[in-house]
Parts: sequence; C-alpha cells; structure tokens
Amino acid sequence: MNARTTRTLAAALSLTAALAISGCSSDSGGSGDGKPKMTVSGGYMPQPVNDKMAGAFMVIKNNSKTADKLVGVTSALSDDLQIHETKDQKMQQVPSMDVPANGELKLERGGNHVMFMGLKNTPKVGDKVTVELRFEKADPVKVELDVKERTYNAQNSTGH
Repeated sequence: MNARTTRTLAAALSLTAALAISGCSSDSGGSGDGKPKMTVSGGYMPQPVNDKMAGAFMVIKNNSKTADKLVGVTSALSDDLQIHETKDQKMQQVPSMDVPANGELKLERGGNHVMFMGLKNTPKVGDKVTVELRFEKADPVKVELDVKERTYNAQNSTGH
C-alpha cells in the first residue's frame, strides 16, 4: 500500500469510528423526536367465556430514558376497554399505568391487565384481536393479541 491509500483508509476508519461513537452517545433509545419508544411482546387474550368481557395480557417495554404512562387502549372488538390494576387481590379501573424508563409494564393474569367490556363478538382460539395502546408521550402502538385457550398462562409457557 502506498502512503496515500494508507491515509485514505485511516481517515475512513476514523470517520466510521466517530460516527459509531456519536450515534451511540446521542441515541436516547427513543424515536428520534424525543418521544419514548415502546415495544410489546407476549400479547394474548384467553378465549372469552361469553360476549360480556375479556382480559388482555402483554409486556410493554420502554426502550428509552424517559418514563411514560399507558393512558388508553382501543379495539374494534369493544368500545369500552379499561386499564385495571390488581391490589390485594382486588381489581379496579385506573386512568393510567406507569411504564418506567428503560423498564417494562407487565400485564399478566392475577395482576394488572387490560379489560374488554361488552364485546361485539366472541373471538375463538386461533383468532387475532388488534388493539392500539395509547401513551402519554410515546406514539400509539398497534398490537395483535393471539386468542389462546381459557387456561393458557404465559408464565407456564416454554417461551418465558
């Protein structure tokens, strides 16, 4: 290699390293506009017993340095979706739930969850139910919930 090629190669490597370092340090884990970025995993709904109500469970992960709140849920399956917390084995509707910075909000059986009231139809095992999660700061997130057997519990599955 001649000196010019060596300098060009060194400059290219320095630029690449500088871009990588600045990209890492300026990345807040958000969506680039200062908003938190939410991801959802493990979403499911046990098959409802009737068309009166159903629960939904999932893990909402906040991949940013900014705390946020789940403030609402919508779905074509029901006009009345509620956020419920469970304290001392009692369920109650709440206006929002915290999603901590670089943390997660677990919605699970026996704990906090989303409740569908007055279903427009009764989904069966194998169906998918789409919901949209709304946050105080982050952009809304659409989630497809798998309809599972009534006895399904994510904690007992091999994936967790």
